[in-house]
Amino acid sequence: MFENKTLLITGGTGSFGHAVMKRFLDTDIKEIRIFSRAEKKQDDMRKLYKNDKLKFYIGDVRDLASVKNAMHDVDYVFHAAALKQVPSCEFFPLEAVKTNVLGTDNVLTGAIEMGIKKVICLSTDKAAYPINAMGISKAMMEKVFVAKANTVDPTSTLICGTRYGNVMASRGSVIPLFIEQIKAGQPLTVTDPEMTRFLMSLEEAVELVIFAFQNAQAGDIMVQKSPASTVGDLAQAIIELFNAENEIKVIGTRHGEKLYETLLTKEENVVAKDMGDFYRVPADKRDLNYDKYFVDGDQKLSSEEEYNSHNTERLNIEQIKAKLLELDYVREQLESWNR
Repeated sequence: MFENKTLLITGGTGSFGHAVMKRFLDTDIKEIRIFSRAEKKQDDMRKLYKNDKLKFYIGDVRDLASVKNAMHDVDYVFHAAALKQVPSCEFFPLEAVKTNVLGTDNVLTGAIEMGIKKVICLSTDKAAYPINAMGISKAMMEKVFVAKANTVDPTSTLICGTRYGNVMASRGSVIPLFIEQIKAGQPLTVTDPEMTRFLMSLEEAVELVIFAFQNAQAGDIMVQKSPASTVGDLAQAIIELFNAENEIKVIGTRHGEKLYETLLTKEENVVAKDMGDFYRVPADKRDLNYDKYFVDGDQKLSSEEEYNSHNTERLNIEQIKAKLLELDYVREQLESWNR
């Protein structure tokens, strides 16, 4: 479906956008457009890949004109541009709204006006039962793209989204921090050792994007099933991998942190379709004339559980180590550490 097509990746210089670009670069796709504010990162990518398929556009999703400037002759959009650091969004919540909510609306408005066939918006487990500004802004982003999907003919522009848990070793995540602390001979700082987080690699997260491109319907949120571990076990697994003796220091939860993350709310779990390694959460297609849709009460909501990092498959330390060794970043760090 990507043969001779043009893909635009907003936030294409971020860890996730970069991974999507790498996944498509060696396919028969015609062109990949990287849209971001980061001119230095764009220049680094240009020099690193030296590939004629890559085109770079400087702009900001907050500015509709700059978004539309990158959209001419585009077939598909993968919208990854976001403010995603939980603590900083707590201090600057309006900035999260401008990028994550209004920026998404700009991308969708541009895509509809430019006749783009398919748009996939990237969301996060923090959008389900959100308690922090980043998660709340992403939850609003989901509401925006689901509502927008209902206003446009999907044969013209199909809008959907993906939601995934923690991507291991992505920019600003805890695994690179732990490795740096080991190298510096410092204690590994853990906010709460019993806190659980989903664990998935960038490559696994990218496969969710491919699956969504191929299977999602208008307004769907596609969710990847994922194992989890406690943060304490993750720190211990990294210490053991590096044959280190650093202690683990508990420092208390940071601004906006949750004990566990949720990938499917109870309400979504009632309607979600199990697709093997993925869940599909279909959009509610009703309008506001509810009397047309009267149904008998459903007991399922009161008995259904949410799908979260506490009740998914829990990895032990050996399994975490095996998962960590799948990551190029961890293998490279181990190699340099063992020299």
